[in-house]
Amino acid sequence: MPSPLTRTTLTLPAELLARVDQAVRQGRARSRNAFVATALERDLAALERAALDAEFAEMGEDEAYLAESQRLDAEFEAAGAEALRLAEGRT
Repeated sequence: MPSPLTRTTLTLPAELLARVDQAVRQGRARSRNAFVATALERDLAALERAALDAEFAEMGEDEAYLAESQRLDAEFEAAGAEALRLAEGRT
């Protein structure tokens, strides 16, 4: 079920709106609304990806996380070697 719609008003530079209208006329968007909604979704997704990337970057500096990651790597090293050996058909 689609999300409910809310009517709003935007104030845009005239040239920007003209470019949107041109894109609609060229068939690159169904309507002004569709164009703006798609642009907002794309921009919000990029912001969310950037925030997630920043969190991962912080993890690379987090001493507690790095120590835990190294502990887990060591703990599962034997299991990984065993899985590889079995996958290669070695006994």
